[in-house]
Amino acid sequence: MTSTKTQLPYEYYNLPIHCRPQSGIEYKSENLGEILRGDRIVNTDFSVNMDTNEKCKMLCQDIELSEEQTKQVIKRIDQAYHVHLLVDNLPCATKFQLLDSKEEQYEHGYQIGYLNNEEYFINNHIRFILKYHNEKSSDLYRVVGFEIETHSLNHSMQKPKENRLCSIESDSSDNSVVPQKLVPGQKNKLHMTYEIYWVASEIAWASRWDSYLKMSDVKIHWFSIVNSLVVVFFLAGILSMILIRSLRRDIAKYNREDEPEEAIEETGWKLVHGDVFRPPRHTELLVVLVGSGIQLFTMSFIIIVFAMLGMLSPSYRGALVTSSLFLYVFMGLIAGYYGGRLYKTLRGLHWKKSALMTATFYPFVLFAISFILNFFIWGKKSSGAVPFTTMLALLTMIFGISLPLVFFGYYFGYRKQPYSQPVRTNQIPRQVPDQVWYMSPMVSTLMAGILPFGACFIELFFIFSAIWDNQYYYLFGFLFLVFLIVVISCCEIAIVMTYFQLCAEDYHWWWRSFIASGGCALYVFFYSIFYYVTELDITEFVPTILYFGYSFLISFTIWIITGTIGFFSSYFFVSKIYAAVKID
Repeated sequence: MTSTKTQLPYEYYNLPIHCRPQSGIEYKSENLGEILRGDRIVNTDFSVNMDTNEKCKMLCQDIELSEEQTKQVIKRIDQAYHVHLLVDNLPCATKFQLLDSKEEQYEHGYQIGYLNNEEYFINNHIRFILKYHNEKSSDLYRVVGFEIETHSLNHSMQKPKENRLCSIESDSSDNSVVPQKLVPGQKNKLHMTYEIYWVASEIAWASRWDSYLKMSDVKIHWFSIVNSLVVVFFLAGILSMILIRSLRRDIAKYNREDEPEEAIEETGWKLVHGDVFRPPRHTELLVVLVGSGIQLFTMSFIIIVFAMLGMLSPSYRGALVTSSLFLYVFMGLIAGYYGGRLYKTLRGLHWKKSALMTATFYPFVLFAISFILNFFIWGKKSSGAVPFTTMLALLTMIFGISLPLVFFGYYFGYRKQPYSQPVRTNQIPRQVPDQVWYMSPMVSTLMAGILPFGACFIELFFIFSAIWDNQYYYLFGFLFLVFLIVVISCCEIAIVMTYFQLCAEDYHWWWRSFIASGGCALYVFFYSIFYYVTELDITEFVPTILYFGYSFLISFTIWIITGTIGFFSSYFFVSKIYAAVKID
């Protein structure tokens, strides 16, 4: 059971209206991603046979809810909890029509009950509409659709019969339906019944998920993506043109053969050539962040490509999270190699310490915050709480796979020659002149984050909807395109900010290039606040803590990835421009 109001999933048998099967509860073995999502798949007492209609079957007879149990069910109705059933690995959905366009859409799961005129009613009769496709070549029947219709029927209308069968009979003369009311503060008696209706369908087995992935605003999505692309490419073109023209003029001026008496004093970015490759402060921390960024970037790129090619279908629940975790730990080899080589270039001496920090820094932040949030989930007795054994499995992956691979990569990276630098570094550092206000770290970070955020904020809406509104996200082709645009934007904005900084004779560009290009993450967190206020209906304390805790982790991850992209693009840019001028 899930709710967009609380963001806390619960097991199916958490409510007393879901009677337990006589054979006992059996839990389906789940992958790592399903466990972290809070999925707990169990067997039920529903009896379904292929292409066999059932008018009325009794699921639970003579359920008597105590006052406390009634209060619990009413609370779940208030919180808009939905039940999710599975048939042949296909989730149930409730059909509804949009008011304006009359277009049919599907809502995942079905509601436990509803509130009408300050009275609570429970959906105690469920109609299964199961669609099947008959492959005549092999005489094979396949389930291709699973819809739910919910009804509230007073228990006096549900007449039990033998063999768990029943009938629906109205006691009134006009055959009107009397709903099953839940009265707070007293005991309530009810039956749980269901019916099964099979419908032949032309939907092929390969297309059975299409109805679940329909979106009501596809045209808006297309228009927004194209609009973002046009704006970003236009701004990127302007920035590139200005930068290239300025660089050509600077390089031509610096390389001009001046006579001694006509020699002019050096100004601009050439003036700091003796300090531009001076190692920054807190070198180890910078290398750790860059190494973590490489690990996250390669993982994200591969996952998005695989998902775009259709290898991570929604039918494989938890596959996206599971694949991401395993890819992350194995990408430690690449992170270690490039981190080790960068550490040697920056004249680091303790590569083992740096390797240990690179392998554990990001997982430590992630684990520490998630562990604190997990206490809140445990306190609510939600199935979303990560079990202790799963935590041990995650720690084993970090220390048993990722850490050795990072050390292995560091060993070979640190043994390689450092990255070549076109100019020598002076022994005495140059004094940095006073900077104008708009070149301060905070202002430059805010300015630099606008362009990458402008490329991805539309896609963020759909990603947030998938995470917090219990929807499916499947437009990975668009996501790959947006990912590339964000990478290009981060590269260009980092180069521009570094160029302006060097022209102001400030050679402390190492950290600035990382932080400024990571400014996109700041806007992502601001957007999460905006999304919380405008789109979500969360009112309780614990769901609010969970939302902002996970939003911070998402923003922190984006900061590391975009910062790493900006750092390497700035490093490449600085190396190229100083190699293009003559240095005496």
